[in-house]
Amino acid sequence: MPKVLVIAEHDGASVNPSTAKCVACAGELRGAEIHVAVFSDKGDELAAAAARLDSVGKVLRIDHAANRHLLAAALAPQIVALSEGYSHIFGPSTTFGKDLMPRVAALLNVNQVSDVMSIEDSHRFSRPVYAGNAILVVEAPGDLPVVATVRTASYQAVGNDNDAPIEVTSIDAAIPEHTRFVELKAGKSDRPDLQTASTVVSGGRALGGADNFDIIYKLADALGAAVGASRAAVDAGYVPNEMQVGQTGKIIAPDLYIAVGISGAIQHLTGIKDAGTIVAINKDAEAPIFEIADIGLVGDLFTIVPELAEALRK
Repeated sequence: MPKVLVIAEHDGASVNPSTAKCVACAGELRGAEIHVAVFSDKGDELAAAAARLDSVGKVLRIDHAANRHLLAAALAPQIVALSEGYSHIFGPSTTFGKDLMPRVAALLNVNQVSDVMSIEDSHRFSRPVYAGNAILVVEAPGDLPVVATVRTASYQAVGNDNDAPIEVTSIDAAIPEHTRFVELKAGKSDRPDLQTASTVVSGGRALGGADNFDIIYKLADALGAAVGASRAAVDAGYVPNEMQVGQTGKIIAPDLYIAVGISGAIQHLTGIKDAGTIVAINKDAEAPIFEIADIGLVGDLFTIVPELAEALRK
């Protein structure tokens, strides 16, 4: 019977929805026993939140001063020490998971399976390749633990009606001191988180400058949406890197995605292919974005977007 260890992602105050999606992925393993590991310096509330996730059999709470900021260099050896007896170790394919899980795989001397989008069998997984244009089935050795990142855009989060037991655990692992936390710089916003929002409005290079992104923010606020951007807009300096949507940014799956002034480069389309409804606004009727859009508006974005925002506010 598979025994899965899911590594919880959190910000110190709440458990990221990516954890619930990893649990959903683990649930595809027939008869799997699913445990969630919560690493923190004081994880009582975080562990309680993880224990409410459906399908979780047990939560392992590991409190240590070194876990306050979830540094990958500090977490990896602890996860390896905790991994004995587990057939699978899952983390989200987010910035957190992409930093952490390769270290875990290296310490266990196994190859990582990246961006799992479905489970075919206990050691066979589907994952996207070529910017999502093809799906590859990979098979991991059956006699080794599987270390994998889960493509969170491919899964719906499990519910939270559970009451799993919580086990406070101490780990005897050598935590390296060559990496230390200095500071975290993050923009503050009342808008939803880009990676988990149900509605996202993104702007592209056609906006022409950072000041013009104001119309994107106003439309997003009228919809209660998160704000994203194309790589071209980020590279041009219109918005910060954390707003980038696409293969080299955030891969998202909102219910509604509105692309404003975005041509539809393949790396951007990779990041939104699992969106429920895609709306494209662009003056170029031949833009590739219209090939995958459910609704297309051809016209001047500087006219359409403000009118749309105004109509929504009424």
